[in-house]
Amino acid sequence: MTRAALLMILGMSLIPLGDSAGKLLVENHNIAPPFVAWSRFALGVLLLVPFLTTREIDRRYLFDWRIILRGALITGGILSILTALSTEPLPNVFAAFFVGPIVSYVLSILLLGEKVSLLRSLLLGIGFVGVLFVVRPGFGMTPGLGFAVLAGTCYGTYLVASRWLAGVAPSRSLLLSQLLTGAVLLTPLGLFNWPDLGLTATALIALSAAASMGGNYLLVIAYGIAPATRLAPFVYFQLIAAVGLGWASFGDLPDALACAVIALLVVSGFATLALRR
Repeated sequence: MTRAALLMILGMSLIPLGDSAGKLLVENHNIAPPFVAWSRFALGVLLLVPFLTTREIDRRYLFDWRIILRGALITGGILSILTALSTEPLPNVFAAFFVGPIVSYVLSILLLGEKVSLLRSLLLGIGFVGVLFVVRPGFGMTPGLGFAVLAGTCYGTYLVASRWLAGVAPSRSLLLSQLLTGAVLLTPLGLFNWPDLGLTATALIALSAAASMGGNYLLVIAYGIAPATRLAPFVYFQLIAAVGLGWASFGDLPDALACAVIALLVVSGFATLALRR
């Protein structure tokens, strides 16, 4: 296995780890999701800055409205997924969240003029059916799963914005911008929901921020080593990591139907993304 693939697998494991820490904060320490989201962005900025060069900290990138819009989309996605995790099991949230690649595909066709592939459309349609089995719209759909779908929609739009802005700024500048945008946008909510923090809660906040930022930073490194088309399937490793972390941290094991849906999403995702090669 290549170094880039290993970095992707580690990065895709760290992101659900950050969400698991966030879920523990909300469920066990009664900390509001907006504060968890704000602390993740704010601490992420502090953790990232030492790794940046002067060129990468450029106000042209920080104040470009297109880059700010991209940051706002990932901010909405993280706030939504943390809200979803406050009431729903981790594996179910990530299964519903993976409506994102479908949103990304459709918007890439409509906004970026990407070509339509019949086989790829069919595979994504199969994945969408899997998401519907988890979400069950109109048949017992919960608000938590609704927020998970909203998170996936924000993330899919964020991916399209990332393709739109490819080459506009260095990758680490884009990462800094999205962290700063999230920290600024969520500051009022974070301050309003400021909790009484104990030692355990503080450690979980640090873990949530470090795992999330670390996962995204490893993605930046991996995409600098290998082509995106080769690494894209590893994004679906998040589902596998979410199942393992949900069981280890909360005793949440998906039922037979949810397991089948997660397997369907992983297989259709790898098959779909393999078509880009």
